[in-house]
Amino acid sequence: MDQLERIAHMEGILNRGREAVDALEQALEDYAAVREELAELDAYYSGDLWRRDYDDDAAGRIPKDLKRGVLSEDAVYDLLTDRDRLRGRLEKLGRD
Repeated sequence: MDQLERIAHMEGILNRGREAVDALEQALEDYAAVREELAELDAYYSGDLWRRDYDDDAAGRIPKDLKRGVLSEDAVYDLLTDRDRLRGRLEKLGRD
C-alpha cells in the first residue's frame, strides 16, 4: 500500500470509528435512561402480578384494544435475555 492509499485507508478507519463511537455513546445514554425501568419490568415479569395479569388476559378480562405485548410469554423474556447477553458482551469488551 503506497502512502496515498495508506492515508485514505486510515481516514476511512477514522471516520468509521468516529461514527461507531458516537453511536455507541448514544446507545449507552439511551440504555442508561431505561435501565431502572428494565429492573422494574424484570421484577414484574418474575413476580405474581405478571402471572395474574396474564391469566386475566387469557380469561378475557383485559380489554382487547389495550396494547399488551408485555403479557406475551416471549416479549419480556426475550428483552431481558438480550439485555443480559449484551451486558456480557460489554463486560468482555471492557476486559479485552
